[in-house]
Amino acid sequence: MAKRTINSKLFGEAQKYFVGGVNSPVRAFNYVGGDPLIIKKGHGSKVYDYDGNKYIDYVLSWGSLILGHAFPEVVDAVKVAAGDGLSFGTTNIKEVELAKLIRKAIPFVEKIRFVNSGTEAMMGAVRLARGYTGRDKIVKFENAYHGHADYLLTKSGSGLATLGIPSSAGVPKDFAKHTIITPANNINAIETVFKRYGRKIAAVLVEPVGGNYGVLPPDIKFLKRLRTLTVEYGALLIFDEVITGFRFSFGTFAQNIGVTPDLIILGKIIGGGLPIGAYGGGIRVMDKLAPLGKVYQASTFSGNPVVMQAGITTLKVLASSRAKYKQLERFAEFLSSAIEKAARSRNIDLKVCRFGSMFSMKFEKNDNFKKFYKDILHVGVYFAPSEYEVNFLSFAHSKKDIENTVRAIKLVLHKIN
Repeated sequence: MAKRTINSKLFGEAQKYFVGGVNSPVRAFNYVGGDPLIIKKGHGSKVYDYDGNKYIDYVLSWGSLILGHAFPEVVDAVKVAAGDGLSFGTTNIKEVELAKLIRKAIPFVEKIRFVNSGTEAMMGAVRLARGYTGRDKIVKFENAYHGHADYLLTKSGSGLATLGIPSSAGVPKDFAKHTIITPANNINAIETVFKRYGRKIAAVLVEPVGGNYGVLPPDIKFLKRLRTLTVEYGALLIFDEVITGFRFSFGTFAQNIGVTPDLIILGKIIGGGLPIGAYGGGIRVMDKLAPLGKVYQASTFSGNPVVMQAGITTLKVLASSRAKYKQLERFAEFLSSAIEKAARSRNIDLKVCRFGSMFSMKFEKNDNFKKFYKDILHVGVYFAPSEYEVNFLSFAHSKKDIENTVRAIKLVLHKIN
């Protein structure tokens, strides 16, 4: 691989204009050190930097690009949509079409509200839950990340964990006083919370499969208990499936386990690689939103026709490619097992946590991840630059990609030891 000299110059230029040279903290590579990648283009399972280096990509815009980079049908559809206009600020038929596709795939989403990010969707859903129940308190779980709203940043995962920040400066304590934090997957703890605060709780927020503190596999028994508790106490259950919606199957993880939340948060995949967020649920709750109800939420760019078209095309491709989900899982299982096997053969303590087509890596010695990351990037494999972030497979990844990745990992782990 060529040196990243142009890349370094470009990053230096970025530092003049952006805080830390980035517009989202994890992109700064603070956890692993060195200059971050500056990507010029992507195609299929690969991305390319400005020095001409090619990388097998397992970040995939943080899981958004399940079809891979620059999927031809999506790109062509976006070009046509852009030609008709970039934004109208009115309802357009593409919003309706994407909503129909989502409702058909997820029948309990009787109505939906499109926004521009997962954070915005969660903020809207929490406000709706409070407006619907007339209650103030919400429950979230330790190391779960539900966006960067002030009242959701306490003991979150993702970038906060990467940077070693337990909360965030600039958040008044009063802003989080109605947020109850409790350990994940601990039935006794959540039952205690409900016994104490039950009739004051508006909603419980949960990632059914954790994706912001490394991969945290689901505890189905716990999720089902959340459903019964929230029903018993009149609170809403909100599933955050920004990462997992359409990731494991054509639909949601909630459907896979037979748990129906009151509200669900979607994002990433449903936008086909463009900025999107959405929250939806049954009519009885959703109709409390303005303009029908008194819970206000608005956005200039929500339902953007170009984004909607990217989502429509992506979901149509996924609907016709359902059998490929199993292939994604097989590839992820093979790769995860191969990584752990290679580490054991070198007496390196490395744990790979996987669920479906998501996986994360955690070394016993933190410095080993930094060494590993620098070297694996040098041989052309782009993993998430933190042990607290998650890696993803796409339909574009081939058997050859996986085999090349395994060879690269063996080479790099050999150097570590």
